[in-house]
Amino acid sequence: MRSLHGSILRNVSRSIYLSIRLLPARLRRPVGLAYLLARATDTVADTPQVVSEARTEMLSDLASVILGDISPDALDNLVGTFAPLQTNRAEQRLIEELPSCIGEMQRMDPADRDDIRTVLGKITQGQALDVARFADATEPHALATDLELHEYTYLVAGCVGEFWTRLCFRHVHNFADLPEGEMSDLGKRYGNGLQLINILRDAHSDLHAGRCYFPLQELKEIGLEPAHILAEPSRFEFILEKWRDEAQHGLTAGMNYVHAIRNRRVRGATALPALIGARTLALMRAAGPRTELHRNIKTPRREVRSMLWRVAGTLASRETLTKMFTAALE
Repeated sequence: MRSLHGSILRNVSRSIYLSIRLLPARLRRPVGLAYLLARATDTVADTPQVVSEARTEMLSDLASVILGDISPDALDNLVGTFAPLQTNRAEQRLIEELPSCIGEMQRMDPADRDDIRTVLGKITQGQALDVARFADATEPHALATDLELHEYTYLVAGCVGEFWTRLCFRHVHNFADLPEGEMSDLGKRYGNGLQLINILRDAHSDLHAGRCYFPLQELKEIGLEPAHILAEPSRFEFILEKWRDEAQHGLTAGMNYVHAIRNRRVRGATALPALIGARTLALMRAAGPRTELHRNIKTPRREVRSMLWRVAGTLASRETLTKMFTAALE
């Protein structure tokens, strides 16, 4: 599993890999494995060369293997079908290593294994909804309402905040100043906010692929069709700003979560995605809707490395993290 946590995890992730490196050893294994499985199921759901019906079937089989409902032998067909189709070598290797990931999960402590299965059950449910909703990629289709968007962000990311909370309360002595239920709610809102940033950041590529996560209900209020968003960015700016604000509220909840954590290593690992997310939001706002909707805006790697070194160098002090978050949003 060391190679999976090392080279593969590093190559298929960015901020998550850095966060996991900061965690105490007892948390790195379950968190790292859960991320790899979630990334693998996402790769299956997003392989465009495979028709949606086949992706749905394979995703269902993979979810059933993870949940322990069917034999891992069912992975043979999945690996043979999907691995050769991956243009990214790291994702290809991840699919090839799925049997090893499942074997590692089966050898885990039962409580950690159950938590991984719970969170992956929700994530694969959200991914399956995604495949079904956007089966026709000939033109952009939008989610119907903000309730559908909130459902999606919870299933693929908000539930991860709950998972992280359960693990930390079990593995970290005196984990937080707040009770588990309150931390779980903050973690859920944090995850939702991070997923909204992903949606905002990837809007142009999603629209080209026929996916519009912005609610049709809101688009109709300004007389805009999903297919016309890229051509009329100034009209769309109002909706962009609404969801940027919602994403920022999620990050603020995340920082409230961070400030309640007593363990410095876990605090630093938990804060890093919020710091990167805040900087990404600031870059998107500064770019404006026309630029934002026509290229993928990310926090530069040099800034991410600088954040990591400052978090580690100050031992993730609460005061430093607050200053970094405020500065990142400016």
